[in-house]
This record gives sequence, C-alpha cells and structure tokens, in this order.
Amino acid sequence: MGSRQHQVVSNDPTTDREHQIIDVLMALRAGEVTTYGDVAEVAGHPKQARLVGRILATTDADVPWWRVVNASGRLVAGNPVLQARLLRDEGVVVVEGRVTDAPSGRFSQTVTRSVTRSVTRSVARPVTRSVTRSRPSDP
Repeated sequence: MGSRQHQVVSNDPTTDREHQIIDVLMALRAGEVTTYGDVAEVAGHPKQARLVGRILATTDADVPWWRVVNASGRLVAGNPVLQARLLRDEGVVVVEGRVTDAPSGRFSQTVTRSVTRSVTRSVARPVTRSVTRSRPSDP
C-alpha cells in the first residue's frame, strides 16, 4: 500500500503571512537588492513594510536579510557594517550606508528600473501589465 502525504494547512493568518514573506525573501538572488515595502507587496501584503522588518528581526529561518534596505536604499539592519560588507561581496555598491547600484533589483542602475522594480515579481506574481486593445474590425 502506498504512503499518503499530508499537507499542513494553517488557519493562522499571521503564520501564512510570515511564510509568504519568507518565500519572497528566499527567492532573492545574490546581488539583488530590494526594499521592505517591495517584499511585502510581492508577498501579497502591500503597505506592510514594517511586518517584513519584524519578520527579518525575529525569524529563525536563514533568510538573506542583508539584501533588504529601506526605500531610499539606506542600510537599516542591526549591523549595517556587516550588511554593507555582505552586499559589496555580491557586487552591490554601498556609499555612506546607502545602496547606490546593484547588479539587479530596485537599485540597479544598469537595467531599466521598470524591469527590475522589485524582487521576484516575475517569480511570485507577474507584474507586467499589458493592455491589449482591440480595434473594431474593418467591414
């Protein structure tokens, strides 16, 4: 007889939000820098940037916390010296505690910002909004 796999379903919205946010954080690639607000939005919780910060500060998960900065690019983690070093190791330019350029993500200066606005939108939820307008058929 085959074994059954059980899927754990949570009815706790707090746990679900945390898992969604951690999933977005885990999808960040080396050199990809994003903001707390972008992570929240991609996870499906717009305007919950503080929640992302709380999760980063309290989670036991091994998430790439150093790839998340505030909206202006400022390093705000508990150890900005370590955060700057980790980012620089990934090719990110950090000047006076602020990200000024990154290989990918919101702070990339080499790619059009509209393409790289956020972390994993292409993975987590498509961002591209194409509008197709149909013209009336010619008689």
